[in-house]
Amino acid sequence: MDTAIVPQLLADDEPPAVVVENAGGRSPFFLTCDHAGRRLPRRLGMLGLPDAELERHIAWDIGAAGVVRRMAASLDAILVMQPYSRLVIDCNRAPGVATSIVRLSELTPVPGNENLTEADAAVRVEAIFRPYHDRITAELDQRERNGRPTFLVSIHSFTPVFKGESRRMQVAVLYNRDPRFARLVHQLLVAEGDLVVGENNPYAVSDETDYTIPVHGERRGLPHVELEMRQDLIVDEAGQHSWADRLVRLLRAAHERFTTDDV
Repeated sequence: MDTAIVPQLLADDEPPAVVVENAGGRSPFFLTCDHAGRRLPRRLGMLGLPDAELERHIAWDIGAAGVVRRMAASLDAILVMQPYSRLVIDCNRAPGVATSIVRLSELTPVPGNENLTEADAAVRVEAIFRPYHDRITAELDQRERNGRPTFLVSIHSFTPVFKGESRRMQVAVLYNRDPRFARLVHQLLVAEGDLVVGENNPYAVSDETDYTIPVHGERRGLPHVELEMRQDLIVDEAGQHSWADRLVRLLRAAHERFTTDDV
């Protein structure tokens, strides 16, 4: 019986689809960043887009990697990141949903994603999506076997203007079925007194629009939160450091409350 040969999306000299930092971190926090980079596999070219489009939010979560790297170092926490552009495949969507591989992102058509076959999509799943989430699964499985407590924190960023509409909020706290830890983080952010804080706004977690929190957080029963920062606040190193330091301080406070109070 013949076995179909699956085309190789990533060449041997291209970076892997998952980046792990501070793998031996001792913190109860487990950090992820689904949209850390805007790299494109050479085999896909530029997806029919000019360079300028690939610098925008449609390609990645601007500033998120810089923030979460500093958080991982400060917290002594493991960090799992995905460096390829969400335009190749969105690693925070279940494969097969309409927004997994977008043909239109915001108002921008993506020519390289038009007319994809199921086989084309499967190649992207196996090369990019699967290694990233398999590594998260493996790390969480190991922590469970070792009896280590885990608080899952997924870091994202949002564009200050979406389809012509300006967003005043600077940070947002997202959750779905289990609000316990996320609401503690939300309360602490509001108590800072100098922030406009969104709660499930401008986005909310759902099975259709998210993957990391529903699969790795909710299904495992782990305390979790998804945090979104406005990109103009973290576009440079100073902003990234400031937000990382603030979030580290507040996450530690939320963890203390969660573990000492009857939440």
